[in-house]
Amino acid sequence: MQNNSKHIVINSISELHRLMNLSKPLHPLVSLINMDEVLPSKHSEPVQFILNFYGISMKKNLKGKLKYGQRHYDFDEGVMAMTAPKQVLSVGDAENYKVSGWWLVFHPDFIQNYPLGKTIKEYGFFSYELNEALHLSDKEEKMIEGLFKNIEQEYQTSIDQFSQDVMVSHLDLLLNYCNRFYNRQFLTRKTASNDLLVNLDNMLTDYFGSEKVQEFGLPSVLYISEQLNVSPNYLSDLLRTLTGQNTQQHIHNKLIEKAKETLTSTNLSVSEIAYLLGFEHPQSFNKLFKSKTNQTPIAYRKSFN
Repeated sequence: MQNNSKHIVINSISELHRLMNLSKPLHPLVSLINMDEVLPSKHSEPVQFILNFYGISMKKNLKGKLKYGQRHYDFDEGVMAMTAPKQVLSVGDAENYKVSGWWLVFHPDFIQNYPLGKTIKEYGFFSYELNEALHLSDKEEKMIEGLFKNIEQEYQTSIDQFSQDVMVSHLDLLLNYCNRFYNRQFLTRKTASNDLLVNLDNMLTDYFGSEKVQEFGLPSVLYISEQLNVSPNYLSDLLRTLTGQNTQQHIHNKLIEKAKETLTSTNLSVSEIAYLLGFEHPQSFNKLFKSKTNQTPIAYRKSFN
């Protein structure tokens, strides 16, 4: 464990247990922590951590505030959050911080020799912000709690040649359920999702209608997500669930929409339009336009004459 002026860096599960005043973990690479057993912190000031392993938490009855990145998040009942190695977590007013629930932590080495070691990078929710946490229905909460209890039972069993295989299988199942419930959440939390779609469309319309596109070029996924106050992965996953297209595709769709409008309403050359839409080289604009419409910009313009 490294302690500097900004962060406490925790490299192992054993270090985490010592910091939290818990007994030694039963396995060096994985631990399932019952948050009811965690004693209040001795730190009176906000504490920032960098954990060099994965975490999956289901938190209930939170007292205090947890900060993830630059944002605070107050957990409600039955809310899950996932973190990947090297992400920054902060606990404000650590002395009064108290929460119930489960926290499963595992080192990347624990799954390295399994297919999950590669596929875990495909789960975008490990880089979501905490204000994009997973909200569970009562039925879903019971299912997740059952999975945690299965993991706990195996964790408490003496280690043998099958222990790691079984634990990784339980972990794989837990992540699959989280993935399913996140996709459900994108659909059931329609008000928030639809508001985000509207804001995205308005923002892209304003961007392509202003001088920003000439000054800065095409907006990046990171820029778009920052303007909408969501993480890039969350935005793309939400859009893909709702519309079948990710953020980059939405940017291109808005670009083509603006290009079509300009081609049919002005006498600007294709090169001039490409420049107005943030392209340094007209060839790049022609290639993108044709890939999206099956026509060159010139052919599209001629079809309206």
